[in-house]
Amino acid sequence: MQTDPTPSPADELATAGRPEPQPGGPRRADAPFMLTHPLHIISLGFGSGLSRLAPGTAGTLFAWAAFEVLNRYLTVTEWGLLIIVGFFAGIGITGFTANKMRVEDPSAIVWDEIVAFWLVLLMITPVDFMGRLWAFVVFRFFDMVKPPPIRYFDRRFKGGLGIMLDDIVAAFFTLLVIALWRMSV
Repeated sequence: MQTDPTPSPADELATAGRPEPQPGGPRRADAPFMLTHPLHIISLGFGSGLSRLAPGTAGTLFAWAAFEVLNRYLTVTEWGLLIIVGFFAGIGITGFTANKMRVEDPSAIVWDEIVAFWLVLLMITPVDFMGRLWAFVVFRFFDMVKPPPIRYFDRRFKGGLGIMLDDIVAAFFTLLVIALWRMSV
């Protein structure tokens, strides 16, 4: 007969104030969970997805900040490669984290927003701050509202592919709106 070990005072302190996870129920995304595996760190946007208020927006803001920093060092080709690899690797990475959280598409997973918004920023650069701000607003609209056909991809595809795909479609619609606006001016 196997018994659970008696929790140490450090274990009790680490779990104080947190509800006990239900067997088979969803796991909450928090810093201790994020640090249990390196893939969770990526999926949760290096902590930006842990925001209690609009984690998708926090992840998109992180993407914007990371783009501003990395754009000084990466060429357009390197950005393209990073986005492509980020998308395909993201299918496995986000699927792994969603599986561990026992939730189909947890809001704390923001790697999909990061990769998709990097694509938007790459395609509109060079543009001034206001152009980037409008791109952010339009992308967040498409990502949150999920109008058709984005909603179709969100409902039809499951797992890591579904997590990543609907945000890439939102990025393409964002770019379409920006292109149409530029043509009209």
